[in-house]
Amino acid sequence: MVAVALAVGYSGEAAFEDLGFIDSFLNASMFLSGMGPLLNPASTGGKVFAGLYALYSGFAVIAIAAVMFAPVIHRVMHRFHIEE
Repeated sequence: MVAVALAVGYSGEAAFEDLGFIDSFLNASMFLSGMGPLLNPASTGGKVFAGLYALYSGFAVIAIAAVMFAPVIHRVMHRFHIEE
């Protein structure tokens, strides 16, 4: 899930801002981690993409955390005999 989210960000950064591999990866990973962009977008398309990717990244982080912690929470619920 993280790799797909990074690929989306990398592709958008490379397409809209004409950044190289390292700069696109860096910006995408900074967005996905919640830190914000390192390199500010210059084009209008880049700014729109950055805003949409930031929203997507927020939801992606929540979804990834849910997938990671669901088995743990499920096991705790079984341990304490919680039915619902």
